[in-house]
Amino acid sequence: MIVTKFGGSSLASATQLKKVKNIITSNPERQVVVVSAPGKRDSSDYKITDLLYTLRSHFKYGIPDDGIREMIIKRYVTIKDELGLDIDIEKEINEFFASCSKKTNTATVVSRGEYFSARIVAKFLGFAFVDAADILTFNFDGKIDYEKSKQAVIEAVDKYGNIVVPGFYGAYPDGDIHLLSRGGSDVTGAWLAAFLDADVYENWTDVSGIYAADPRIAKGAKTIQTITYEELREMSYMGANVLHEDSILPCQKAGIPINILNTNEPTNAGTIITSEAVHLHPITGIAGKQGYVSFIINKEHCAGEVGFIYRLLSIFNKYDVSVEHIPTGMDTVSIVTYSDEVKNCTHKIVADIANEFDCEVYTEKDMALIALVGRQMQGSVGISAKIFEILRDENINVKMMVQTPDEMTLVVGVDDDELTTAIAALYEGLSEANLL
Repeated sequence: MIVTKFGGSSLASATQLKKVKNIITSNPERQVVVVSAPGKRDSSDYKITDLLYTLRSHFKYGIPDDGIREMIIKRYVTIKDELGLDIDIEKEINEFFASCSKKTNTATVVSRGEYFSARIVAKFLGFAFVDAADILTFNFDGKIDYEKSKQAVIEAVDKYGNIVVPGFYGAYPDGDIHLLSRGGSDVTGAWLAAFLDADVYENWTDVSGIYAADPRIAKGAKTIQTITYEELREMSYMGANVLHEDSILPCQKAGIPINILNTNEPTNAGTIITSEAVHLHPITGIAGKQGYVSFIINKEHCAGEVGFIYRLLSIFNKYDVSVEHIPTGMDTVSIVTYSDEVKNCTHKIVADIANEFDCEVYTEKDMALIALVGRQMQGSVGISAKIFEILRDENINVKMMVQTPDEMTLVVGVDDDELTTAIAALYEGLSEANLL
C-alpha cells in the first residue's frame, strides 16, 4: 500500500487535479490520498487557507467579508464545474458559512479548506471520503491518541478500500476540531502511513525533490537523491520547508520510506528519505533562517560555577522560551533563541539574569543561523576551515559556530542581512571543494 499526500499547488485548479488523478490511477497501490486546501494558481492568486483565516476574522468581529466568501465558493465551484462533477459543493459551503457566527472558532473555519478539497477529490477519483475528524483523535494537550487513531484509520481502509482524507486537522475527544500547524497535511499523511504500515509515503508537491540548498538563493542547486530521516529533520528545522519537520518522525519510527515527488513532473524520481542513505560528499545540504537573538552573559569564572547553566536556563523556562544553542567560554555564556519567542519578554529576561547573577547582560539581535548537514561529516577533516575561508572571502563575520555531538550538523551564525549571500557562497565554495 502507498499513502500519497498532495499539496496545495497540486490541487489549485482542475488542470492540476487531472494530473493528480493520472498519478493515482497509474498505480493501484495508491489507496490512501491526503489532500491540502487549494493553493495559488499563480503569483497573484490567494491560498484558500489564507482566505479562510481572513474570513474567520470577519466572522469574529462581525464586519462585512468584502467578497471573501464568494472568492472561496467560486474557486471550488470552478474546479467542480471544469471537472464535470455531480456534487453540489456550493450548497455544502454555503450551509457551512450560514452556520458560522462570532463564536465559531478558527480551527473549525480554517479546516474547511481541506475538508471541501477532499470532498471534490474523492468524487473525482471515485474514492470514499473519510473526514479526518472521524479517524484522527487528539488528546486535550494536543498530542495524538495513537492507538485510537490507528484503529480508526485501519477500520476505514478495511471498510472502503480506497479513501481520501483531508489533511491539517483532527478532533479532540469532545469533537471540537484540532488544527495542526501550517503545512500539517504532511503530518496527517505521515501518521496514516505509519498506522497502515505503508510500503512508502509519497509527498507530492511542485518541486522534484529536496535541494541541497534553496535554489532561489544558490544558483544551480542540485537535487538530493537520497537523504536520511535525521538529516532531513535537521534541514527542515532550519528552514528547508519542502516537508513539515513533524512529518518525518512517524515514518522514521515505522521504517517507512518517504518519497518527495513533483506533480508536474511525475516521472522524476525525486528524493527518497530512508534510514540509510549513501552520499558522495560529507555535506548533504545547507539550510538557514533568520530571526534569532543571542543573550550574552559576562561573569568571571562562570564556566566553573556549579549550577550556573541550570539557574540560567531556569530563567528562560520561566518565560516558556526554548533555547537553540549555548556557546560558552570561561567568562561568557551565550543563550541563542528564536526572536519571536522572546519579543514580549526580552527586557524581563535580561533583568532577571542581571539580578540573579549580578553580571553584565546584553542582547545581540538580528542573527541568522545556517545549518550544514551531513551524516558523513563525522571524522571529516578541514570542513570548518573551508567554511571560514569561504565566508572570509565574502567579508562575512562568523558570530558563532557550534556542532552537534554526532557531528552531523554544523551551525554557523551570521547577521540576518548576510544570510542569502552566505548560503550562496557556501554552496558554491563547498561544491567546488567536493565537500557538497
